[in-house]
Amino acid sequence: MMIGHAPSSTRAAPSRGAVLGLDFGTARIGVAVAEFEIGIAHPLKTVVGDDAERRNLALDRMMEEWNPVLFVLGMPGRRNNQEHPLAAQIRALAAELEARYGVPVEFSDESHSSQAASMTLASNGVRGIRQKQFLDSVAAQEILQAYLDGNRAATRR
Repeated sequence: MMIGHAPSSTRAAPSRGAVLGLDFGTARIGVAVAEFEIGIAHPLKTVVGDDAERRNLALDRMMEEWNPVLFVLGMPGRRNNQEHPLAAQIRALAAELEARYGVPVEFSDESHSSQAASMTLASNGVRGIRQKQFLDSVAAQEILQAYLDGNRAATRR
């Protein structure tokens, strides 16, 4: 389920080009990539560490390599009408990405992305502790794929 635009976004989301999906966590950020024209998300990497400089360097490299036209950030859903503790940090990251790279940001519901990622990995023979190194990037893939699928369904209407 799509959640919508980042508060600072004033542009319409593009429909062509590369898209980077991010599953934000305080210790790791999973990254996935897709092309709008193909509509299939792929896990890319996991940025490890809570150091902003390390994160920015990794994002700079991905920007150079993929030249994305959009970022899609996973946003946890509300529970009991309460905002998730990470929601404010995710919105701050969205604003930072738009300001730093001039690329629009959209949010996509990430409520079950880690569970779905774990199931995907298990179905491919990666179980238990072996999942840890892949889980965040596959969760980012789940977030990005959900966004792409929702975007495609919305354009068909």
